Amino acid sequence: MKAILSLLFIVWLAGCSEAQTINESKVPAKVVSSLHKMYPELKDYKWFLEDGNYEAEYHIDKMEAAVTFDTKGNLLETEKEISVKDLPPAIADYVSKNYSGASIKEASEITDANGVKTYEAEIKGKDIVFDEKGTFLKEEKD
Repeated sequence: MKAILSLLFIVWLAGCSEAQTINESKVPAKVVSSLHKMYPELKDYKWFLEDGNYEAEYHIDKMEAAVTFDTKGNLLETEKEISVKDLPPAIADYVSKNYSGASIKEASEITDANGVKTYEAEIKGKDIVFDEKGTFLKEEKD
């Protein structure tokens, strides 16, 4: 019984580290205000709490997009899904050399608050992150 309870606790802890959907009433007013200032026309979105920050996810032209703010409403980053063919060519080269036989399932362009762009390519349940020129930066579990 002790082993089962320990396992359940570990599973629960793992779930806590993932992004959690939250109601807008639990999002600080400064954060909600920042979203509406950036995107005054945006009506259909969902809030997530991830690593202490607030992320609003929405769709633009059937593509997923998100914007992340800190607790004070400061912009941290924007992310938008892009077509795999729109990734810098160096990324496809890297994937073919380092992930034999794998294909990129989804791609995203991420822009931080300073305007620095990075790209994510989803491969085999992992996000592979690249700089704006397509140079490999890191690998993250999905």
